[in-house]
Order: sequence, then C-alpha cells, then structure tokens
Amino acid sequence: MKKYDYLIVGAGLFGSVFAHEAKKRGKNCLVIDKREHIGGNIYCQETEGINVHKYGAHIFHTDNREVWEYVNSFVEFNRFTNSPVANYRGELYNLPFNMNTFYRLWGVKTPAEAKARIEEQRGEYAHIETPANMEEQALKLCGKDIYEKLIKGYTEKQWGRSAKELPSFIIKRIPFRFIYDNNYFNDLYQGIPKGGYNRLIEGLLEDIEVRLETDYFSNREEFDSCAEKILFTGCIDEFFNYQCGELEYRSLKFEHKHLDIEDYQGNAVVNYTEREIPYTRVIEHKHFEFGTQPTTVITYEYPDNYEKGKEPYYPVNDERNTEIVNRYREMAKQYPNVIFGGRLGLYTYADMDDTVAAALDLCKKELM
Repeated sequence: MKKYDYLIVGAGLFGSVFAHEAKKRGKNCLVIDKREHIGGNIYCQETEGINVHKYGAHIFHTDNREVWEYVNSFVEFNRFTNSPVANYRGELYNLPFNMNTFYRLWGVKTPAEAKARIEEQRGEYAHIETPANMEEQALKLCGKDIYEKLIKGYTEKQWGRSAKELPSFIIKRIPFRFIYDNNYFNDLYQGIPKGGYNRLIEGLLEDIEVRLETDYFSNREEFDSCAEKILFTGCIDEFFNYQCGELEYRSLKFEHKHLDIEDYQGNAVVNYTEREIPYTRVIEHKHFEFGTQPTTVITYEYPDNYEKGKEPYYPVNDERNTEIVNRYREMAKQYPNVIFGGRLGLYTYADMDDTVAAALDLCKKELM
C-alpha cells in the first residue's frame, strides 16, 4: 500500500478543487507546488490591507450556477463588475465595444447610427474575401477606427509580432453591443472573493497536506512511488521530457508599485492600446474590493516572450503546437495512473469557472 491515494502536482485552482473533493470521499492526498505559496496564478499578496493580484487581474464570472454556488460555499463573493477602460494616446474609451464607445469614437447617439457607421467602415474592406492575416480579418469585421485605436497595438503587444504576421483565426468575431452598458462580461454571476482569492484556496485545501517550494522533477522517482495516482497540472511537455518538442507559450511580467495616494486611476483595469507603450494594462487592485485605504497599489502588466524559467501563461494554439500537444496526449494514454489537468497539463486557456467545472467533472469520473 502506498502512503497516498493521490499526489497532486500543483496547488492552483484545478488541483485544489480535486484535492478537496478527493478528501471528502475519504482519499488521502498530498499536494505539492514549486512556488512558495498556494493558489497558483490567483494568489493574492496583502499590502497595506489591499489584496494584490500578484499574477494579474482575476475576475470570476460564470453562467454556471453550480460552479458559482460551489465557490461561494468557501468564501462569499462581492458584486464587482468588470468595466475596463481603454487608453489610446490619452483618449479614453469604454470596453467592451458599446454605445459609449461608439459615441466617443464618432459622436453617434443611437444604435442605428452606430450600426450604419460600422457597416460603412467595414464596407471599405469588403473586397477581402479570405483574410490572409489577423489585420485583414479585424478590418473586415470592424473597420479602420476600432481596429487602429482599440485592437491593433494591444494585440501586437500581446503576441509580440505584427498583426500582419498573426493568423486570421486569432479574431473570429468582434462582439458589438448597441446599448449603453460597460459590463465586460455577459455572465449572470460575477465577483471577487471578499478578502481575496487566498481564502478560496485555503478553504479548498483545509486539512490537506501541502508541501510548498517542492519541485516534482527534483525528486520524481520518490514522488511517483508515494501515491497510487498522480494528478499533474504542470506543463505536459515537461512531464514527458520534451520528447515530442517544446510547446510555445506567451508569458507576462508584472511591475507592482505601492503609491502614497488614495486613488491612481479610478478604475480596476485600464488598457493601453497603442503599440508604443510597452505594457498592455494598469491594474489598481483596491477597486476589486471597493477599498477605501489611504494608499493604493498598481500593477503594470507587460507581455513577454516565454523561455524556461519564466511562467508560461498563454498557449500558442497554432498548427505546430496543436500537433505537438496531440502527440503528448497520445503518450499520456500509456500512463493510466497519471491524470493531466489544468491549463498547463491540458495546454489550454481556461477561465476560472471553466477550470472549476472541469475539475468537478473529473472528480465525478475519477472518484465514484
């Protein structure tokens, strides 16, 4: 008999949900993480009473009532509504694209006027039958003004290359709202845990053995032998020692500043959409929880090329990487005692509600 039923590699949201559900069913779990804290990328660092989202803004939103009630069973969520602002060369625009945006762009006041202006601008690119790149695709969908002011520079910064070098499938559609509504998400449920995301993860991992600053690969043989099964939420290509090649990611860098002023920008998230400004957005964390502290903390978020030693954030789901990850998925079938999960284990981008839902679905199949 091995000491643990499950070794869970990664103390992020996916691994923590699985560990909690496994413990409820009488399973003995060990959770390890190479970082010095639990929570993965939703970890919050407290600074002068402000819960700082250390790895970028995380706003929980979902239409899944089961998922919403599940996370609220560990910590009550507030009713923060994400209403980001875009800054283009000092001009401010509301996001998502709605009547406030269109009024600021063109002075139009009715949905009919806005639709007519968009169709007029799109019409200039009607001759493009099959867009050859992301730029042509975006121009065909929205026209010149929205593309050049609110899409082009931001997207080029995110991917680290010209829009003309990006594949057209990056933008499949551009949602327009012909109402005066700055709520970024359409989901029924939205909010931030009162007291920060650490309270959610702490609730999930309560009374479960957790070892931090512990790298699975530093002592792989011992970890493999300590549990009946492994839930691996790290990079799937690293698990297989890159036998089929390295998967590509985009990374991020964060610069946090504690300012001795009450309010820096009056909003939680402001996007900077011109290419010349190196960061994509500035986050002011106190606004996530309606803070009234006398000081504030802001974070500059910079897109970054990924290389080993950096944190992999976003998969690059192009043809080459899809082919590579499919090979690893085939290899994974030869490891019946290993389960791959989470954004890195599955090489996918997933919102937090999808992550919770996927972990709960796995529990229903695995822990019957």
